[in-house]
Amino acid sequence: MKEVVLDTETTGLSVKDGHRIVEIGCIELNDLIPTKNVFHCYLNPKRKVSESALKVHGYTDKFLSDKKEFAEVADDFLAFIHDKRIIIHNAEFDINHLNNELSMINKNLISKENVVDTLELARNKFPGSGISLDALCKRFKIDNSKRKKHSALIDCDLLSKVYINLIGQKEPIFQFQKDIIKTDQTSNRFTDYSKKIIKISKEEFESHKNFLKNNLKKNFF
Repeated sequence: MKEVVLDTETTGLSVKDGHRIVEIGCIELNDLIPTKNVFHCYLNPKRKVSESALKVHGYTDKFLSDKKEFAEVADDFLAFIHDKRIIIHNAEFDINHLNNELSMINKNLISKENVVDTLELARNKFPGSGISLDALCKRFKIDNSKRKKHSALIDCDLLSKVYINLIGQKEPIFQFQKDIIKTDQTSNRFTDYSKKIIKISKEEFESHKNFLKNNLKKNFF
């Protein structure tokens, strides 16, 4: 199954206060493995970045002033996420902002039914523990040293690793059955990873019994 790990950065917290998206980052996963398919853009929000948001991501009004507006990238973004499950940390925040942008240009909204919120996964799995992205990176021993400030693509990369740990797919699943190992184009070698039971001979059994009998007498009598 193909999935998209998604993150946004904004001018502020609430769409009710007129805040807009300034960055979108998406990383595609195919069977939980990142592909080379990535969507990323900075956006001109057509309004000032709040001081609190600037401290979080560091994107100044000047830096964003020559970037595309959301309407210019919307079709490419929607095509990228089409028919894929979306993985977001604190999904309500990102989906509210994305749907606000989509509604402003009369595009179909993103359904929350197709979204996995890793914040909720973490809350259910580790009740009472820290569930921020940084806290989960620490729990799963994921290196987040590059995360000096919030950045959509860096956060997506970290979240993809956190997500795999949250759903319990970090370690390989061992199948105790015969695996076919290709040795060349014409032959197969079969390796059986199941436990092997080796039967001992009658002579070996008698020898072992005598060994135990003699050692028991020596140690306890």
